[in-house]
Formats: sequence, C-alpha cells, structure tokens
Amino acid sequence: MLSNHRSLRLGLTALAALAPTLAFAHPGVAGHNHDFVYGFAHPIGGIDHVLAMVAVGIFAANLGGRALWAVPLTFMGFMVVGGALGMFGVSLPFVEVGIALSIVVLGIAVAVKWNWPLTAAMAMVGLFAVFHGHAHGTEMPLDASGASYALGFVAATGLLHLVGIGIGFAIGKSGELYSHRVTQAGGVAVALAGVAVLTGIV
Repeated sequence: MLSNHRSLRLGLTALAALAPTLAFAHPGVAGHNHDFVYGFAHPIGGIDHVLAMVAVGIFAANLGGRALWAVPLTFMGFMVVGGALGMFGVSLPFVEVGIALSIVVLGIAVAVKWNWPLTAAMAMVGLFAVFHGHAHGTEMPLDASGASYALGFVAATGLLHLVGIGIGFAIGKSGELYSHRVTQAGGVAVALAGVAVLTGIV
C-alpha cells in the first residue's frame, strides 16, 4: 500500500512539474505558453470541475490499492477523449447535466465510502470525465494550440486529484469514528453542491 501511495504521489507530482516545461518547450510557436495557462485555469476556474476532480481523488484514496493511481489516471485519460471531441466540434448531449451528476454521484460515493470493484470505479469516473473534457474542449480559444491547451487542463486536473487524495489520506489518519463523520459530511456537501449545479442554483 505504501509503495502505491508513493508511486501515485511521484507520478502526479511529476506531471505537475513537467507540464509547464513541456508547454514551454515548443520553440518558434507563439502563444503556446498562453494556451497552456488558459487550459490550466479552465478546470480550476469552475467550481463544478473542482468539486468533481477533488472528489475523484478522495474516492481513489478511499478505495486504496491500485485504485489510488488507476482511478485518477482513468479520469484524466477519458477527459482528454472528451476534450478532443469538443475541440473538433463533435456534439455531446447533456454535457452540463453529466457534469452536475458527476458531482452528485461522486459526493455520494465519498459519503458512503462505496467499495466499488476497480473496473466499475474506473468505468464510472471515465464516463463522467468525458463530459468534463468536452466542456474544456468546446471552450478552447479558436486560435489556441490544442496540445498545449489540453496539457494545461490535464495538469490542473492531476493537481486537483492530488489534493483530493491528500484530503482522503488526512481524513483516514484521524480516528475511525471521526474520519467516518468527516468523510460523510464532506461527501454530502459535495453531493448537495452537485444538486445545486443540476438545478441551476449555482
């Protein structure tokens, strides 16, 4: 378990550290730095994206084992697929509904500590990731580099997952009763926020 924790921390930290370097390493192409920053800011600038991506990290931490790295990486991978669809103008129905539902479902998953099989957990986050990615892709500036923009939102997503994993670990290290209550309260709060997004309150 400790090895898995260290591997995921190193992997996501490396992603965050390398992302700016990779974005700045395109010689002779103007605007790529800005494209990366714009892509990076997009997930962080939306409370719906932040809640879902942090919840994915907590969900992965609760599951533990291989899920610790497989669940976040699945989300990021399918988010890229959704982003590509959005960039190329491929329509996807109910994107906003899918994003809102992701917050509700992930909040419930955290609150009740759903012990899903790894494949089911990956399938669930992968499905929701497509909606988040599509939203990122459709809002890409017309003159932006798709690769740099995508690298930005993937890096931001990785950091938000890492924050969620850190929160999950911190809660888990507290007493069993206390951690259960905190996890429950946090999950319920996320789910209610998802309902607010779904109904247009937020």
